[in-house]
Parts: sequence; C-alpha cells; structure tokens
Amino acid sequence: MIAAQPVDALTLIDQGAREGVAGVLVTLVGIEGTSSRAIGTQMAVLADGRQIGSFSGGCVEQAIVSEALEVLAEGQPRTVRYGIGSRYIDVRLPCGGGIDLLFTPQPDARQVADALARLARRRPAQLTLGDHVQRYAPRLRLIALGHGEDLLALVRLARAFDIDVCAYAPPEYGTHQDDVQPLVTRMHLPPITGDAWTAIVFVFHDRDWEEFLLPQALALPAFYHGAVGSRRTHHERIERLCASGLPKPQIDALRGSIGLIPATRNPATLALSIVAELVQDYEACAGRMAWQPGSAQRA
Repeated sequence: MIAAQPVDALTLIDQGAREGVAGVLVTLVGIEGTSSRAIGTQMAVLADGRQIGSFSGGCVEQAIVSEALEVLAEGQPRTVRYGIGSRYIDVRLPCGGGIDLLFTPQPDARQVADALARLARRRPAQLTLGDHVQRYAPRLRLIALGHGEDLLALVRLARAFDIDVCAYAPPEYGTHQDDVQPLVTRMHLPPITGDAWTAIVFVFHDRDWEEFLLPQALALPAFYHGAVGSRRTHHERIERLCASGLPKPQIDALRGSIGLIPATRNPATLALSIVAELVQDYEACAGRMAWQPGSAQRA
C-alpha cells in the first residue's frame, strides 16, 4: 500500500468490530478554501490506538486522534472544523483552508460488513453516516496481456500501486515471473470478465497475438481498452479490426499510443505512463459510475 484509501479505513473499522474493539470513522464532509484531501477522504481510529488514513501532511492527525477517542468515550457523533473558523486556534492547515470532519463512533457493523462484501463482489457500495452518504467504488482492476519487460514492468508497478492485476503471457516468456498466467492460445481469451472499473491493456510487440484476442477483449465491458504501439501500428490495427467486421463503437473504444508520456521507449517509463493514465481515467470517469442514483443498491 502506497497510501490509505477510504476503503482501508472501513476495513480497519470492520476488523476492530470483529475483534470487539470499538472505533471511530472520521470523514471529510466539507472544505472551505483549499485542502490537500478530497471530500470523502476517511480515517479510522480504534480504541486500542490503531489508526489509518490522513487529512494533511501530519499537522492535524494527532488532534484528530484525540478528538476521535473523546467522541468514542461520549458515544455521540460530531462534526468538527479544523483550520479557518475552527475553535482550535493552535491547529492550522498548511493550505490555509478549513475542513469539516464528521466523527462517527462505532458505525453500524452490519452496514460496514455489507459495504465491504459488495466491494469484494466488485459492486459499488455506500455507508450512511447521519446526513452524509459515503460512497465507495470497486478497486481498479487491470487485465494485462503481453510479453517481455514491458508487460512485467507494468504488472510490477500496477501491483505496487495496489491495483488488482490479472496478467497473461505466452508460456515461452516465463509465466512463473510475477504471477503472470500462461496465455496458451492465440485464438481465445482466458476466462476473464470486465466491468466499469476494469482496464484491459495489450502489451504485445508480436501483433499475431492481437488478431483474435483483441476483438474478444473489445467485446468485454471496461472503462479503458488500450494497446501499445506507434501511430502507424495503431492505424494498421484499426484497419484490421474494421476488416474483421467488429462493430464501430467497440473499435472506437480502443486507444493506441497509450500512456501520458508520449513516445517513451523505456519499459519502466512506459509502465509509469500507462498506470498514470489508468488511474487518471478511473478516478475521472469510471469512479463516477458509483455515484449514479441507485447504483450502490443494485446487486
């Protein structure tokens, strides 16, 4: 884990409940001016001292922990302002703004467990905390098919970023490395599924592996379909897909020359470029799927 996500706070609260340890879920519900964190950022504090999450670079966290333990002792939720307009004149935010934090002691254990179970099934979830509804999107998943150092670098970096990775390569490229699974045929995809929080990326330099597998992948739901290669390579790829009779909307969904860093030729930089684009698009596009009315209630 590089840094805590809201679901990690929820997981700690659930763990504490299962162990009989009370906890407080702290949620960022309001911002005045600027803030280093977004609305919905969460922190969890347990009675035994365990905690996860943050709302700044470290300037308010100790005050938040003290407040959380006080809230836990009283047993009543409260909303507290830190920064501009706060009653804590000695606690300042480096960005100069103000944040409103909702302290929820002992959130409903069944709601928390149900939310985590939905996320495990790759369904959006929500938690009602007084007047605030906290929503959670399923984890970003990457299905990567390819070979060589480009694939391995992408797999390693994505996993380091806590992306859920399913990777496949032809056996001759060493599938024992980094839990890359064998891709034994050029004719059929392995048994993979997509959804609105999944990215599918082809990292082949041998285009023969794309001929039958790429059209099948484009038929799967995903917020991102991409394949490495130059503009010329991508143009030829699109021509082949058109000739195959694949529906135009599926062809239009395929991205070429993928990544945020143009024309990189280094495997590590290419991996960074692709992961950055996946995370950007996941947060800006696919993540919003969880906020559609009623989406968190659908099975």
